[in-house]
Amino acid sequence: MNNALFLATNDIRDRFSKAMSVMYQTEVPQYGTLLELVEQVNQETLSQQPALRRRLEAQGELARLSVERHGAIRVGSAKELSMLRRLFAVMGMYPVGYYDLSEAGVPVHSTAFRPVEDDALACNPFRVFTSLLRLELIESETLRQRAEEILAKRDIFTPAARELIERFETQGGLTSEEADQFVKEALETFRWHQDATVDLDTYQALSDEHRLIADVVCFRGPHINHLTPRTLDIDEVQRRMPSVGMNPKAVIEGPPRREAPILLRQTSFKALEESIRFAGDAQGTHTARFGEIEQRGMALTPKGRALYDQLLNEGRKQAAGLDNNAHQAVMDKVFAAMPDSDEAMRREDLAYFHYHLTEAGKAASGGVNADIDALIAQGLVEAQPITYEDFLPVSAAGIFQSNLGGGENAAYAGNANRDAFEEALGAQVTDELALYAEREQASKQHVLAQMSSTASV
Repeated sequence: MNNALFLATNDIRDRFSKAMSVMYQTEVPQYGTLLELVEQVNQETLSQQPALRRRLEAQGELARLSVERHGAIRVGSAKELSMLRRLFAVMGMYPVGYYDLSEAGVPVHSTAFRPVEDDALACNPFRVFTSLLRLELIESETLRQRAEEILAKRDIFTPAARELIERFETQGGLTSEEADQFVKEALETFRWHQDATVDLDTYQALSDEHRLIADVVCFRGPHINHLTPRTLDIDEVQRRMPSVGMNPKAVIEGPPRREAPILLRQTSFKALEESIRFAGDAQGTHTARFGEIEQRGMALTPKGRALYDQLLNEGRKQAAGLDNNAHQAVMDKVFAAMPDSDEAMRREDLAYFHYHLTEAGKAASGGVNADIDALIAQGLVEAQPITYEDFLPVSAAGIFQSNLGGGENAAYAGNANRDAFEEALGAQVTDELALYAEREQASKQHVLAQMSSTASV
């Protein structure tokens, strides 16, 4: 088939993310209210901070802000995870990063399927944080075997979705009509079902082990449990949530509020308690789906991440059990050890930056100085922080725990197993730090090539 007839994977992803947003808004009406609140706060923030608006425009992020979402799902077996990898590839989304949530007492490990190229991110940076249940961490052999039996009997993909994925792989793409059918069929994997596949006693036994295990094992598929918009002021959204009928989680996860935002901050409204019909017609409830929001900052280098991890651990110890205001005050004090300006973060090699010529740089002529710092000092080059596109394991676990009603289980801790995860996935995950380093280095080389070209004119 003529490749010109195929729809770009960026467009398939855009169609899918928008269709999922419509579906989730129907399933969870408060999600629509959350989107309205985030949009209102974003517009106010942009009007109050013209410098932020200019920076987002310069980085190509302003246009994507209103469509930016990340979802989260949890699957129970290697075959489910491997097929999801193939499904997301149809949308130009690839596994980036390995996250060990057992370090925070949750029996899963994860990756994030997302676009990786700059133009793809600018089009629609839709991400799905995807977790695989660690059945081997279930202590009871009887319960572990029961969970394996239940999972072995289900197929979370429709036959048509499987056929379209194979067609994409065979012919190298999907037509617009095929893409629409793919979106319709793929959505079924993520749809909420009120009927459990197990009886109430089995559900309760798995829930007593960990509520996340029951959420993964006891239903027809990995229902999307949140769909997260991006805000420019998470503290303000958190403050306003109660005024629109939402009960926010106790504290904002991640780093504190800063002049130079870093990594990722997340909060959510508490999970819905939803009626469930169990096998045998028993009635009960289940909590899984919630409304999450996030605020993204700059991506940190290995040096910056090491400092962040050190400060986060210290802050969590000091702030344990405190309310959000007191928690943030403690985190502010602890994180004073990290520089709070773009330039200081850049000079100390704590974050990744994108370099580009200023108007003066474009007009410059003469000898080329190959030193980036000197070019910046001369006003010829500008450095903009690269936005963090990924996730944080401790923050993800905190969101899970606050919405599932379960605490940490120390028995799960310290069980990272990237090799086993990649074997289940059927592919290696991309190192997110390597992606940021490549983007930074490419922008430096481009700037120097431009300066050289200007000098030779």
